[in-house]
Amino acid sequence: MLFDMPLDRLRDYRPEPEEPADFDAFWEKTLTETARHDLDAAFVPYDAGFATVDVFDVTFRGFGGQPVKAWLLVPKTRSGPLPAVVQYIGYNGGRGIPYSWLTWSALGYAHLVMDNRGQGGGGKNTADTPDIGPDGHGSSSPGFLTRGIEDPYRHYYRRLITDAVRAVDAAKAHEAVDASRVAVLGGSQGGGLALAVAGLRDDIAAAVADVPFLCHYRRASQITDAGPYAEIARWLSGHRFRIDEAMETLSYFDGVNFAARATVPAWFSVGLMDKICPSSTVFAAYHRYAGPAQIEVFSYNGHEGGAEYDLPRKLGALRGVFGR
Repeated sequence: MLFDMPLDRLRDYRPEPEEPADFDAFWEKTLTETARHDLDAAFVPYDAGFATVDVFDVTFRGFGGQPVKAWLLVPKTRSGPLPAVVQYIGYNGGRGIPYSWLTWSALGYAHLVMDNRGQGGGGKNTADTPDIGPDGHGSSSPGFLTRGIEDPYRHYYRRLITDAVRAVDAAKAHEAVDASRVAVLGGSQGGGLALAVAGLRDDIAAAVADVPFLCHYRRASQITDAGPYAEIARWLSGHRFRIDEAMETLSYFDGVNFAARATVPAWFSVGLMDKICPSSTVFAAYHRYAGPAQIEVFSYNGHEGGAEYDLPRKLGALRGVFGR
């Protein structure tokens, strides 16, 4: 059902952003501290049995110099460095197994898939990146949105977003990758991470954010009780007098604020029946995006959005950016 705003209102929806005065300083400090740690990217060949794709089991140093896992898939036949896509995964997902990630390498690109620290599960090679964080003494609801919510410096997404920024460096470190042609993409949480990276780096070529999560937290926590945003409401129901404190912390990780700093071409998608990432939260980020951006609207779809049927649009967009 359509439970959020109608499309005509969404096209004009530009809420006043909740942005801390030291947003840029916070992220400059965070990334400067992380840059003191060597990237130490390692690419170990992984025998997946593929006839046309080489797979590498990747480890690089993310937030705090902590090891982060990824997969890198590249076409076996290549005549030189390839354009690359760095992909971020949805909530409670992980890098999984390489057999799940064949699309982009089949299309001729290098493809790095970053693991989510502390997330994932269900397979031998999932949940390979533990979350080593400073928030063990804080309170949280089950999940990740409220992990460290009392202090932005201890919040879980400070660590995960930093990992996502460093994943681009890891991709660029491989000889098969053309470092001047790297795009970021993802859906749901992965879309929110792609927006964050686009706002924090000036050396990527494009961003694709499908039904992005991590946007416009206050409204999201008030209009849906589905999915991760419900974690915020659950935490606040037990911490009645800490609403402003919690929302200020979350504002450091809001895709609406990252979008205002991103200038590379971007492609969004949104499902008007999405109860997990309500359409108004996606449009809030889309309308604040500082660079050229397009959005595809799926009127009768929920959080799946366009699913695989939207792939030709994204492929066409990246071909235009990469020139192939």
